Amino acid sequence: MLNIFERFKSARLAGTAALAMAAGLAGSVTDTGAHGGLHGQFGGHLFGTGAFGNIELVSKHKVPGAEADLIADVTAFGKYAYLANWGVADCAGPETGGVNTPDAGAWVIDISNPAIPKSVNFIPMPQDTRPGEGMQVLRLDTKWFKGDMLVMNAESCGKNFKGGFMLYDVTNPLKPVKLKEGFGDRTGSDAHQTHSAYAWVVGNKAYLVSVDNEDLQDIDIFDITDPRRPRFLTEIDLNDLDVAQLDLNLGDSFHHDVTVKKIGNKYIMSASYWDGGYAILDVTNPAVPVLLDDTDFAAIDPELLQQTGISLTPEGNAHQSEFTDTNPQTKRFLIATDEDFSPNRALIETDDAGSYAAAEFGWTVPISSLSVTLNGPTVFGGYGCPGDRAGIPTADAALGAKVAGVERMLVLQRGPSGDPSQTQGACFFSEKVETAQLAGYDAAVIAQHHEGALGGAAPDSYFCGGQGHIFDIQISAVCVGHRGMHELFDDASPVDNFTYPETVPAIGALGDSITVTTQFDGWGYVHLFDATNLNNVVDVDTFAIPEAMDATKASGFGDLSVHEVATDPKAWNRAYLSYYSGGMRSMEIQCTNNADPSTCDLVEIGGYLDPLGNDFWGVEIIPDPSNPNGQLILASDRDYGLFIFRTKY
Repeated sequence: MLNIFERFKSARLAGTAALAMAAGLAGSVTDTGAHGGLHGQFGGHLFGTGAFGNIELVSKHKVPGAEADLIADVTAFGKYAYLANWGVADCAGPETGGVNTPDAGAWVIDISNPAIPKSVNFIPMPQDTRPGEGMQVLRLDTKWFKGDMLVMNAESCGKNFKGGFMLYDVTNPLKPVKLKEGFGDRTGSDAHQTHSAYAWVVGNKAYLVSVDNEDLQDIDIFDITDPRRPRFLTEIDLNDLDVAQLDLNLGDSFHHDVTVKKIGNKYIMSASYWDGGYAILDVTNPAVPVLLDDTDFAAIDPELLQQTGISLTPEGNAHQSEFTDTNPQTKRFLIATDEDFSPNRALIETDDAGSYAAAEFGWTVPISSLSVTLNGPTVFGGYGCPGDRAGIPTADAALGAKVAGVERMLVLQRGPSGDPSQTQGACFFSEKVETAQLAGYDAAVIAQHHEGALGGAAPDSYFCGGQGHIFDIQISAVCVGHRGMHELFDDASPVDNFTYPETVPAIGALGDSITVTTQFDGWGYVHLFDATNLNNVVDVDTFAIPEAMDATKASGFGDLSVHEVATDPKAWNRAYLSYYSGGMRSMEIQCTNNADPSTCDLVEIGGYLDPLGNDFWGVEIIPDPSNPNGQLILASDRDYGLFIFRTKY
């Protein structure tokens, strides 16, 4: 997930920036529910009855100063868990006059007694720097370092950030030591922001792969055998190997998350490549990765068709995946999660007979709650970032006073990303929507940029990213392809030339009047792939919670997309899902013929949803430090802290 600043090719997808965190550390907190009223914009979350099926709640721990969307990923090693602190909303720690709290980093939680977890430390990252999904602890025994090492990714929430990845010695988590901060592929003196990072050990060597937010070659691999002096090995752009499915308008193809697993004598990487699917690479020689296969999305969305009867093309959005262990019949599976925050497809029709596929942002005011359609004139506003607001005309100035039944719409462009005419950095989708709202517009239309359109190979590819900051959302918003942006202003000349410098409408230019209609197309869901043959990975089943395919729950019940998966090392057929407002779900692979993967299905056998709702981001399964024969499931609630579960076998 999740949404730090927009990538060079793509925005980060899910989540909002955090509110200010209060200072201090505390022990375990007993609460009747997860949130205490911290919910989404339109009514909050699904509400549950606690644990069910094979899942047992052990404890829940509220981290110090827990606020809405403050918490990101979770990992653990030995008797300590680590929770990523995404940082305060304005990136203002005490150094810049903000609240008396460290900038983003990681809470350290003692789970030696899982029933009574305790916050015992905080590991701060450099100012204006955020971790998110790339959190991991592993043990190294190399010539240069022996001990336990914490890995975190690094994205920006302010001008003083350090990008790249972060490595800390947590052999004693109460006294962590910085090994390396801000290392990665770089432009000039600045390391690129990284959305995720994953490290693995090969004997007395260690390697790390990161998700490069600012480079088309976005799979970066490093040698971290000496974690104080990492070495860059190689980088690759899988779009050069044609992983994108342009025939389905799935052009937003980029590296989002990654895992590596030893399978036989080889080290196999599963790179989640968003609209490009799940790519399988042999990284036994990490300096020369070899693409073995990449998955394809079905022509018709399978879960939507099965649960609703609606026949539409899929959203794509390959987010994260993990291999299972080999089962007794020598079969292997890959369980993968598609993250989709836009439960409504949209269609934009213009007054000069233009028609463009689009989608509705899942966190803005639903169009269906206002009327059947959006209908009205458009105005061009450029990129619409906070620094641009003074130059954008208000709706009244551009179009006159509001008329009943007519919505005035501001058209903005995603980014800026790679535009040499712009010196500012990219801003959140939500900041763009707020720009339109502050200027008095009734809706925003946000168009794809060049990189998201793959340089023109996918001119109609659109992307509705996640909310990036908190504000009082009062308007609707949709996303559309880059070609649509130009043609809304009757400018077809750059349509086949997706390069800079680019001719764009003038700020304040009037465009077509448009009508926007929407259709429910569901939230993100789960894939089960037969990965027995790594050169031919086959999609054999999908799973979605029923609420995610219920049009009446398209708004008002929180995010009903799946986020991450953790496969069970003790049971080849078990896995656990963090499902945002859908809670934590326990899954089992059940086959009518264990020797034939095509007969296998993903079946829900348990889970947890708090009586006051959850917002689970990360999920991890670890050995139980209090029981050598047991295991624990850890889940990070974005508004609360750590939840600890046990599973029954």
